[in-house]
Amino acid sequence: MLVGPIVVGSTRFRTERKKSLGPSRLIGAYAIGEQHFDAVFPQNVRDRISARLEMTHERTDPRLQADNSLVEVLITGWGAPYLDEEALKSLPKLRFVMHAAGSPRPIMSQAAWDRGIRVVTAAAANAIPVADFTAGQVQYALKGGWRKVLQSRALQKPTFSTGTRGVTGATVGIASLGLIGREVVRKLKPLEVEVIAYDPYISPDDAAELGVQLVGIEELFSRSDVVSIHTPLLESTRNMYGASLLELMPIGATLINTARGALVPTDELVSTLVKRPDVFAVLDVTNPEPLPSGHPFFVLPNVVVTPHIAGSLGSEVGLMGALVAAEIERLTNGEPLHHELTPDGLLLSA
Repeated sequence: MLVGPIVVGSTRFRTERKKSLGPSRLIGAYAIGEQHFDAVFPQNVRDRISARLEMTHERTDPRLQADNSLVEVLITGWGAPYLDEEALKSLPKLRFVMHAAGSPRPIMSQAAWDRGIRVVTAAAANAIPVADFTAGQVQYALKGGWRKVLQSRALQKPTFSTGTRGVTGATVGIASLGLIGREVVRKLKPLEVEVIAYDPYISPDDAAELGVQLVGIEELFSRSDVVSIHTPLLESTRNMYGASLLELMPIGATLINTARGALVPTDELVSTLVKRPDVFAVLDVTNPEPLPSGHPFFVLPNVVVTPHIAGSLGSEVGLMGALVAAEIERLTNGEPLHHELTPDGLLLSA
């Protein structure tokens, strides 16, 4: 246990560590944007972490300006530094990155992976609010909610519930069954809907265990009353869901995208929505993001844009810090990690 305050960047931490009693613990440090630190790591979560790691400093060091030569566990999140070869020179003993956010792509260079650094991601915690948002939007779409709201606003008078599909017996298509896609499936289970999915990387047995039917990508779009996209953005998936698929959507269908805007070609989606006023789009992500003022998505009567709110916000972000604290507890107990991400796993993650 440390005695007295730590002076970051001095030899005092190293000296006091040598004087500490009991077995030595892994040495940790925070490197997350200061504006996110307290929300992601409230005091009770920081207490859990400091009970397991010897922290070089109490707060965060997002620019790695302190002496990090002894740090073995780097706790990161939004606003963390990119761990390229230059950054890694200041972290010669780094063994673990505990990322209190979704994908670690923004911080993990190939050099970091090549060094064998083990990575934990809080993507599973972030998946919960995204799935909650998506499941709500699926039901709202099947009730025609957004359509009625926009119609009433445009006409400046009430509209009626006629022409509403309804939830019971509807078909919901899930594009990709990663962490979020699977969680959405679980959220939809209490509803009387048929769930179909497209994912070339999941086996029929795994799909059956989830209770979904695997179909081809064309069938997904042609059968679904609602299509919800949860595909990771890779070079191979960029612009994957274009006009040829969008135009297959049934009359009155809705497209929901909470994944990445570049998965759907913007111009082709605009064109489809103009040609098919019966088709609706709910977009929490766009390309570009944010959109310029006056963009057609802000004008067309069959699309709504939300400002990337599906993921963790407000009180929800603490779930990611709590997941990291739980993983640190497992690590220091000698237990298997539950949320470790390998380079191969990164290729298939959002």
